[in-house]
Amino acid sequence: MYPRLLIDPGKVRENAAEVVRRAGELGITVFGVTKGFCADPAVALAMVEGGCPVLMDSRVANLRRLRKAGFRVPLMLLRIPMLSELSAMLEVADGTVVSMPETVLALEKACEAAGKTAEVMVMADVGDLREGLWPDEMEGMGKVLASCRRVRCMGVGTNIGCFGGVLPTPENMNLLVECRDRLAEGLGAPVEIVSGGATSSLELVENREMPRGVNNLRVGEAILLGTNTGRMQEIPWLHRDAFILEAEIVEVRTKPSKPIGSIGADAFGKVPVFEDRGRRLRAIAAVGKQDAKIDGLIPLDPGVTVLGASSDHLTLDVEDCPARPVLGGIVRFTLDYGAMLALTTSHYVEKTYAIGSACYDSSLPMNP
Repeated sequence: MYPRLLIDPGKVRENAAEVVRRAGELGITVFGVTKGFCADPAVALAMVEGGCPVLMDSRVANLRRLRKAGFRVPLMLLRIPMLSELSAMLEVADGTVVSMPETVLALEKACEAAGKTAEVMVMADVGDLREGLWPDEMEGMGKVLASCRRVRCMGVGTNIGCFGGVLPTPENMNLLVECRDRLAEGLGAPVEIVSGGATSSLELVENREMPRGVNNLRVGEAILLGTNTGRMQEIPWLHRDAFILEAEIVEVRTKPSKPIGSIGADAFGKVPVFEDRGRRLRAIAAVGKQDAKIDGLIPLDPGVTVLGASSDHLTLDVEDCPARPVLGGIVRFTLDYGAMLALTTSHYVEKTYAIGSACYDSSLPMNP
């Protein structure tokens, strides 16, 4: 059935192994981030087999999915937790990122009630202005953690690029190392992990510019897609086709390239603009904005151009295709991170697993 997302866990595993190897040359561990594919066990297993010792996800439901699938590696919540989900988180996760002393104290109480312990990574804001403490707040957070019996500080981390678009640099990574030192001073104990961001930080690894104090990264996009959105780059030493969207063509017709009549807003409140290129051959594929981030679809078939989409229809210019597309034919796309995130979330999109030409059954027993 289509639309179909073809996933190759073998390529994910190879990407993970290469990222882990290159980071490991600098003494940096890599935690796998599973939120981009809704923690699909088949893909998560590939990350673990590729060398990721810890998996992280932003949703408690996704972590629960991994536990139910039999994963025994440490699992951590990647999003700062809601107070209302602390008890549920402790059922499936070994720890979480935190950015508020009040959250730490609430987590301590939740751990006491559940008879459990939890690890936390204290998030520092080094300029992107999403979550995290300022450097001068780190010592105070350390003192709060020192007062806890069941909550243990595993490290300090930062988020770069996801909100403010700030790029990782040696300067802001050194600021993160300074945050580690201040946190350790308040804690009265060493801070083991300094997590210097995500895929966007890999360029510092590649260029040997990462400060020595940074010893961890949390990586999803590079392992899954072989791209670095922060730098607007493809990573040449990674597979970029581990995820491929296949959609079926439901109409092929020659039509004017500019709509006829007065133009108002489309179904999503935007006023579209069209270039008049005369009559062109068009195809409509049965996938739409309800399933994917349309501007994140990159056609694999030569001569195909994405013109736009409604909720359920993707309109394509196929005038320049070497072979004329036909009704019932299939068009294929690679994805950016946003498109992958939406497609894996949509239950209207079938997920198929392949290694080479063989199907991969995600329900097979696993021993991660």
